[in-house]
Amino acid sequence: MRIPNVRQGCVCAAVLWLSATAFAQTPQTLTAEDRTAIQALVSGYARTLGSCAAEEYADLFAPGTGYFASGIRGHIVGREKLIALVQSERHCTAPAGATPAPRPGGGNGPVVNIEVTPAGIRGIADLGGAGQYQDEYVKTPQGWRFAGRTVLTPAEKAAGLDANEMLAIRRLSAAEALADYYVADQSGVKRFRTSGVEIGVKDGVVTGRVYLKAGGFYDDVYEKSGPGQWRIKSRSTVKP
Repeated sequence: MRIPNVRQGCVCAAVLWLSATAFAQTPQTLTAEDRTAIQALVSGYARTLGSCAAEEYADLFAPGTGYFASGIRGHIVGREKLIALVQSERHCTAPAGATPAPRPGGGNGPVVNIEVTPAGIRGIADLGGAGQYQDEYVKTPQGWRFAGRTVLTPAEKAAGLDANEMLAIRRLSAAEALADYYVADQSGVKRFRTSGVEIGVKDGVVTGRVYLKAGGFYDDVYEKSGPGQWRIKSRSTVKP
């Protein structure tokens, strides 16, 4: 499974929610048309990412506040970052003639299970052995958009992570001046890879790499102290 990578800063869930609802109130009920539109949004995600339509992909997220998150990519907010995310995908930088691997869920994306919750409209799209998407949706003047989309791998889920837990981990470094991390693609061109905090899981242990604007990074090991509550068990500093 190709999981977009990028990063820059962690945004508090409350701030994201208040920002999104500043221009649109999430309805407490959904019509059949709403559900169809949300599924079309999910399908549009698969189509635009698969076809490397970076600007169209970025338009699927709530303006200014919509985010994509994953372990390796970090927490990506803002149109320019979302565009850079697509432009850095391996199948979008592959040499001409290369055949990209099929995306989980197919070209139209997976079917999403939509739920109305007290916090808003949520969705889970199963990717089989590749994991799942955990979504938040908001209705804007332009239609339904992603308030947030988080990819969870099977290893991350097995370690007890979900979208909220990953956000809680990233909040541990919210006071830091976080940076974006770039790596060279197959042609040697530097591409956006991770924004802020990269989260990993190995043998059930949750770790993080925190990229700093001052240069260098922290290597962290995290431990859970309660639902949505994490602490830094150990931290080492790697200078530039």
